[in-house]
Amino acid sequence: MIRTWGRETIMPSSTHIALALLGSLLGATACSAKASSGVAAPAPVVDEPRASAPAKQTTVLAGGCFWGIQAVFQHVKGVISATSGYAGGSAKTAEYETVSTGETGHAESVQIVYDPSQISYGELLRIFFSVAHDPTQLNRQGPDEGTQYRSSIFYANDEQKKIAQAYIAQLDRAKIFPRPIVTKVVALQAFYPAEAYHQNYAELHPNQPYIMFNDAPKVEDLKQEFPDLYKTK
Repeated sequence: MIRTWGRETIMPSSTHIALALLGSLLGATACSAKASSGVAAPAPVVDEPRASAPAKQTTVLAGGCFWGIQAVFQHVKGVISATSGYAGGSAKTAEYETVSTGETGHAESVQIVYDPSQISYGELLRIFFSVAHDPTQLNRQGPDEGTQYRSSIFYANDEQKKIAQAYIAQLDRAKIFPRPIVTKVVALQAFYPAEAYHQNYAELHPNQPYIMFNDAPKVEDLKQEFPDLYKTK
C-alpha cells in the first residue's frame, strides 16, 4: 500500500525504504512551496459571540492531509478534541484505501470540538486560513493531489454557514491571498472517523519525513503567529 506523495502505510521493507527516501525528497520540495498559506489573515468581521459559560460546539474542516489539520488544531486553546476522518461521501466508502481513489466524494477532514467560551468559530477559521492550509490550491494541498485533498468548510448550522461565507468574502475583498480562494462552504451530512492509525499521526511520528516537511512547520507557524491561542498538547 502506498501513501500518495510520500505518505506511508505498510509495505515490504525494500520498497518501504525506497519510498521513504522518495518521500523525503518530495517533502523537501513541498517544504519550499509551503503547504500552509503563510498568511496572517485578519480577524473575522462577522463572528459568533463568545459564550458566557463552557459548552461544546462542533465543526468539520478539510484542507489537504488530515494529519496536519489535526496537528494544528490539537494545539489551539479552546479546542477539546480534533479527530481525523472523512466527510462529503457515504458511509460505505469512508475508509482510507477507497477515499484515496478520489472517486468517493469524501475529503480528508478533521472534526473539531471546541468550547465557544474560550474560542469562537471565526477564530478557528482564521487559523484554518492562516496556518493550517493554503485555501488557493484547487483539489490539492502541498504535495498531495486529488479531490480528497480539497479545501472545504462543512458547516453544522446556518450560523456557521453565514460566518464562513462572510469571512471568505472579507478575505477576497481585502485581497489577502495572491490567488482566489477556492474553499467550498457546504453542509455537513455526516463525519466518519478515520482508521486508528491515522489518529494523532503527527504527534506519534514526528520524525517521519512527510510530517517534518509538511506538518510540523504548520504547528510552528501557529505558535509564532497566534501565541495567545497556542497550547502545548
